[in-house]
Amino acid sequence: MSKREISLRERALAMLARREHTRVEMTRKLSPHTESPEQIEQLLDALAARGWLSETRFAESRANALARKFGSRKIEYDLKSRGVSAEVVEQTLERTSAQELDNCRAVWLRKFGVLPQDAAERGRQMRFLAGRGFSAETVRQVLKAGDID
Repeated sequence: MSKREISLRERALAMLARREHTRVEMTRKLSPHTESPEQIEQLLDALAARGWLSETRFAESRANALARKFGSRKIEYDLKSRGVSAEVVEQTLERTSAQELDNCRAVWLRKFGVLPQDAAERGRQMRFLAGRGFSAETVRQVLKAGDID
């Protein structure tokens, strides 16, 4: 008994049913299952035309998932590395930047919760938040003594 061969379209739909994907990810994951790159492109064009494959939706979903732990720079890097176009990355970051101060404050509270008492501790907290992709201005605002809720 041999397993039924799964069509390229069925593979693509199964991947999209689990989570949003970029066109680049779909191409990479589907290419071992076909000899023709044109076949993949036609399939992805059809999926995009039906609204089942959306780079914007992927970017929003990914940014929302990362925003709890990371800042705009880290989100931007992640989206670009996954093949999201610069235009969609910019639009997504415009929407998420309004929440960056609140997200940075939440990350800081979970990790530290206490204002730094000396320069060394302040530097350590600033480096941690900067490493998470938060801007220097946002980090400074969070670490101001009167800015903690």
